[in-house]
Amino acid sequence: MDYNIIAYAANESLPLFTREDLSALTHVNLAFGLVKGNRLDMSQLTHMDLLDGFRQWNPRIKIVLSVGGWGAGGFSEMAMTAEGRRAFSASCREAVDRFGLDGIDIDWEYPCSSQADIASNPRDRENFTLLLQALRERLEGRVLSIAAGAGEYFIEGTQMPEVARVVDYVQLMTYDLRNGFTRQAGHHAALRASRGDASGANTADMVELFLKAGVPREKLVVGAAFYSRRWTGVRDENHGLLQPAESVGEGGPCFSDLTEDFLRQGGYAKYWDEDAQAAYLWNGSSFISYESPEALALKCRYVREQGLRGIMYWEHGCDKTHQLLQVLRREMESR
Repeated sequence: MDYNIIAYAANESLPLFTREDLSALTHVNLAFGLVKGNRLDMSQLTHMDLLDGFRQWNPRIKIVLSVGGWGAGGFSEMAMTAEGRRAFSASCREAVDRFGLDGIDIDWEYPCSSQADIASNPRDRENFTLLLQALRERLEGRVLSIAAGAGEYFIEGTQMPEVARVVDYVQLMTYDLRNGFTRQAGHHAALRASRGDASGANTADMVELFLKAGVPREKLVVGAAFYSRRWTGVRDENHGLLQPAESVGEGGPCFSDLTEDFLRQGGYAKYWDEDAQAAYLWNGSSFISYESPEALALKCRYVREQGLRGIMYWEHGCDKTHQLLQVLRREMESR
């Protein structure tokens, strides 16, 4: 089986790609286009001139425009009418043709939810499906994917069986499972649950949730994190794991910033949670959850064992060592 290996890349990360990076990937998701009125706005993406070079390095690469992201609004209003959906889909097709793109990825965070301070409406549930159907018709066989929030809230806010029939694959954001709303230190992208953790905040439980919601295995892509989350003021028990914290899980250092100097200066020691198959750092009061090469390899093996579509990661610029992508390449090669 050929697996998807997908990089989400913000605009400022596009110049960081190397030939070796491109040869390890099947897809690059350009992050992000936005919804402005009923049309696609690509003004944030200023490195589109690099795409021809990417294709020279890897002629088989699929370059997909991702639209949305955390806090990116306009979806609910645009998708509310057939006219809005048609106009937006037409503008997406125009962008695909203009830049020679291979498809569109919708990262609406999230239908029927205003947690990211964007507009929402109960009708988002059906309108999300209608929007994807309009895009499928316009894209005429090109890639159509979504990024899905890893939780029951996303399933409740969408029609996942219908969505799964329309899209090529569903990218499950199995990171930020503990996040900026969470005051319990723990893993934000673990493969499995820590001992004593019944929250379901792990990759395997989220995969089972989406399988039961009607997404076929062969259309599920799991997510990996090339960045960390950090809690401060954590109770000094069990090396901070599953302990209350004074802070929420704030965005922490990128993987390539977790150097030996960083560990030494911060007084951090490395720990491994065998139950969760996840790594973390602890210095007596601060807890950092991150995906180590060992944890990432185990996540890849899980994808293969479960017959899933592949793995994606956020975000390419967070590993300037290129080490984690090479782990993905090695582990996801067809066997």
